[in-house]
Amino acid sequence: MISNKSVLTATKLQLTKYTYCPCPGQRDLQIANAASPNRQLLALGLAVACVLALALSFPGSVQAQEKPYFVTYAQDMEEPGNLELESLNAVGNPRGGDAFIGSDVELEYGLKTWWTTEFYLDGQATANQSTIFTGFRWENRFRPWLGEHRINPVLYAEFEDTSADKTLREVVGHDGNDDELVPNWLARMDHERELELKLILGSNARGWNISENFIVEKNLQHPDPWEFGYALGASRPLALAASAHECVFCREKFAAGAEMYGGLGDSDGFGTRLTSHYAGPTINWAAPNGMTIGLSPQFGLNNYSIPFLFRFSISYEIQDVFSHFRR
Repeated sequence: MISNKSVLTATKLQLTKYTYCPCPGQRDLQIANAASPNRQLLALGLAVACVLALALSFPGSVQAQEKPYFVTYAQDMEEPGNLELESLNAVGNPRGGDAFIGSDVELEYGLKTWWTTEFYLDGQATANQSTIFTGFRWENRFRPWLGEHRINPVLYAEFEDTSADKTLREVVGHDGNDDELVPNWLARMDHERELELKLILGSNARGWNISENFIVEKNLQHPDPWEFGYALGASRPLALAASAHECVFCREKFAAGAEMYGGLGDSDGFGTRLTSHYAGPTINWAAPNGMTIGLSPQFGLNNYSIPFLFRFSISYEIQDVFSHFRR
């Protein structure tokens, strides 16, 4: 989360249309970035190209229908030895600011039945500003009890090293619309190294998945308070029984549902005051050759939120990835 000092500074800059440039040549850089609108598609293009190039270099695989969530985590773990490649993207237009797209490329690997690890590279492009690399994340999920239970807990720990990030992978504390008003050149000065913890609870019943996440996040560089957030999701495949014939657009190839997420304040004041919240439908399609494509329009639920976000993803799973390199 951008610090309050940075948000206050950005608000002043917003009122003056960013004409104040504390660094020599800064205004020239802004003009050059504004004059190159094609650069704003670079982050998305590179992310999708990386996933497609790697995916097409391996044979297709048959996989279970993935949950269609973008922020909420279900209890599912990656199968040991399998590698999933994914590009996750969020498009938004904050009130009073410039439209943006935040993208990440994810590599998810199943180390053990009970242990899944992921590595992310993040980037973003903001209209009239710039396209930048914003950092990396390393995530680990642990499932203490294997097998299917009424409630299946998963423990989550992530280290992130980011600045000016706009992927919106979670919302915690007092994250909101005004954080996205900070121009890229200023937001990059606020370098964040954070620890994020989650308690993930997931249940399956009659084809439905119900998932709840409680999120705790701490900036490791500054004496900021602990920040809290949540995410909730419910989904199911459109058909539980597989078709007798091979098909591309059969109902069982689609999963649909909804998710809701937002901030819960911090250790100085737990609750929903001055916090943002979002909700929207989600859907994904298990395309041929092991690829999955997901979409979700999401709506800000109060004036503190970004009014509208559009999320989309593309992923590909490689079974027993290291077997492809053996002679």
